[in-house]
Amino acid sequence: MDVTLAPTALQTLWFCLIAFFFLGYFVLEGFDFGVQMNVATFWRRGAGTRGTILKTVGPVWDGNEVWLITGGALIFAAFPEWYATLFSGFYLALLALLLVLIARVCAFKWRDKADGAAWKRSWDLVHVIGGFAPALLWGIAFGNIVAGVAIDANSWMTTSLLGLLNPFALLGGLVFVLLFWLHGTLYLALKVEGRLREDANRLAGLLVWPTILAAAVFLLWFQLAHSNTAVTWISLALAAAALLAVVPLNRARRERLAFAATTTAIALATISLFAGLFPYVLPSTGDPANALTVANASSSAHSLTVMLVALAVLLPVVIAYTIWTYRVFRHRLSDEDGPAPGTELLEKAARRYREAFDQDAG
Repeated sequence: MDVTLAPTALQTLWFCLIAFFFLGYFVLEGFDFGVQMNVATFWRRGAGTRGTILKTVGPVWDGNEVWLITGGALIFAAFPEWYATLFSGFYLALLALLLVLIARVCAFKWRDKADGAAWKRSWDLVHVIGGFAPALLWGIAFGNIVAGVAIDANSWMTTSLLGLLNPFALLGGLVFVLLFWLHGTLYLALKVEGRLREDANRLAGLLVWPTILAAAVFLLWFQLAHSNTAVTWISLALAAAALLAVVPLNRARRERLAFAATTTAIALATISLFAGLFPYVLPSTGDPANALTVANASSSAHSLTVMLVALAVLLPVVIAYTIWTYRVFRHRLSDEDGPAPGTELLEKAARRYREAFDQDAG
């Protein structure tokens, strides 16, 4: 493979689109993971408080996963060589991630189907695992993707499972866990009232410092050892500034701005990783000729064009639905709350629809 092949504008655009979907996924699903981690933080408060914590993301978590499903599908369609090579070496890790995500879905759907304390505790434990494990696995995966893996002449990954657990990748896993935990804690403070709100704000004040330290080491390591462009220094500096801004904003209890700061930091860090990776999609730590690039891993120009037309129709729908969902479920909750106000609104509309349908049928 010729790694010097220059990518076309269409191939570059699709690389940017995939980066955009993963950016959306990490920003949106990131706070879902962080909220689930806090089920463990506030475990001793009881099932009622743990249920309130989960209600803050109950209406939106499944919509947030759309960004991952779409991003993975775009890799498969736009860069099939990249997709195939990733699965040749990351198969067990991706299978573990898939199983955790499936168990996570079951936890959201089944936790409140019975009133037994043991039943709720069991599913709450699944929620905790469903928060920490995906964040850790995504960090390890992206650490290996940007640093490169061993690839043979047939585009098969030859790095072992233990080889994927290298110091840089493990640090990436730690950073993803801390950053999502902080992000989710600030979201929790934004969505609840009373004592739980104050405790979430205090926890965010504790989490921000180890997050800043670990993220700074990881991103500097990435920039100095693995980034392919000096331009990412700009996005890294802005990401650092956004993360540092959380400290005074949290102390002033400016919850919306603090959450916006972690959102910005995650977005800029994602941009840095993808921009530093380009024009590669999977570098090779052995023979550079075996590396996968935007140019040599993509589908044909015709396929990319057809998919671009389809995406131009579907992407606005996804964005509009996401905005609508967060607007409907924008209200705060307390430990004594029942369903979120947005849920009541939808249930009321559904009842009216059923009543009108029954009248017409009669």
